[in-house]
Amino acid sequence: MAETVLVTGGSGFIGGHCILQLLAAGYRVRTTVRDLKREGEVRATLKASGGDAGERLSFFAADLEKDAGWAEAVTGCDFVLHVASPLPSSVPKNEDELIGPAREGTLRVLRAARDAGVKRVVLTSSFAAIGYGHKVQDAPFTEKDWSDLNGDDMQAYPKSKTLAERAAWDFMAKEGGAMELSVVNPVAVFGPVLAADYSASILLVQRLMDGAIPGCPQLYFGVVDVRDVADMHLRAMKHPAAKGERFLCVAEDFVSMLEIAQMLKRRMGEAAKRVPTRQLPNWLVRIAALRDPAVKVILPELGKRKNGTNEKARRVLGWAPRSNEESVVATAESLVRLGLLKDSAKKAA
Repeated sequence: MAETVLVTGGSGFIGGHCILQLLAAGYRVRTTVRDLKREGEVRATLKASGGDAGERLSFFAADLEKDAGWAEAVTGCDFVLHVASPLPSSVPKNEDELIGPAREGTLRVLRAARDAGVKRVVLTSSFAAIGYGHKVQDAPFTEKDWSDLNGDDMQAYPKSKTLAERAAWDFMAKEGGAMELSVVNPVAVFGPVLAADYSASILLVQRLMDGAIPGCPQLYFGVVDVRDVADMHLRAMKHPAAKGERFLCVAEDFVSMLEIAQMLKRRMGEAAKRVPTRQLPNWLVRIAALRDPAVKVILPELGKRKNGTNEKARRVLGWAPRSNEESVVATAESLVRLGLLKDSAKKAA
């Protein structure tokens, strides 16, 4: 009998790819959506990517902010991949709008999983729980690092991810029982989009390709392909040595936004004709942030060079990610293919 895995947030970017890889590996998969009306749409999206699962995939209605539905979703599951989490495109007026659902939602899932006798939960945390609130440093960040909640310029999103992951480890230490926990901490996630899914990293490539931004702010971030993020979740789910460990999920050295623009220019031909390849001075970005809340989100990170290492994931899990460029180009190619860019939308019409 195939083992059963619950993936929370199956309509999301990472959740969808986790479901595809679990189905391909022969698991029975359950997933949660806030509204069961989305089941048809999610099934169609997965089917278009080769994930036609029939009865091996089932849907449950559950919301991170409510208790209802979670016990039913986890009953009979061997493993849980807790992927669902709020990610804003702009700064919320009150940081508790993010922190509450992230932390309480994580505890809700862990409690239900423990009560149902689940063997191991893999939690999708973030580099936001590792590398924020620190002074600029030369050494790459590792799994031993935690974001400093009292550090300069700590915003709601990294705070929410840090507090949610901290709460998960505290819960396991005090109330986890026999259940095991592993944590995956991805950097910015790129790669093939399955549907009109605008996580912040996908939105970055879309805006570059559409010429929606006049130039590249001085931003640096890690890149990882969503297919490799899903692969790490499956490895962390089954590998004995992953018990009680967190894994930084980053492909290579961090890159600048300008370098990402240059990758697109180099590889995407005519489709990248609008991509800007000039660096915007920080003062200009600060002025733009006065009008655009989405720009305000990035201000604390302007000019901050960071790095992270995947040494532990390679050594412990045998994880071997794609290159930064392959991930960025795969993002752009999928946006073109699905008609999610200005020019490709016109051609598709």
